[in-house]
Amino acid sequence: GAVAAAQKKPPAKPVDLNSATLEQLERLPGIGPATAKRILEMREKSGAFRRVEDLLAVRGISRKRLESLRPYVTVSPPPSAPKQ
Repeated sequence: GAVAAAQKKPPAKPVDLNSATLEQLERLPGIGPATAKRILEMREKSGAFRRVEDLLAVRGISRKRLESLRPYVTVSPPPSAPKQ
């Protein structure tokens, strides 16, 4: 496992936190299977991420880790809800 982590290639284009699969999240630098799963669980529980900074609410993601992830993640704007 350690060798695979060292050779992990970051994604060529930023991964959308609101549509990323477990496999896509695990490719991010510093994100392992457990953290990737927590990101997905948070998305299911709390709904779409509004900002990349929302990752700070995920256990295991510190401000320092967020900064190293920032170039590799993005958040798509939520589909505009019809006005009531």
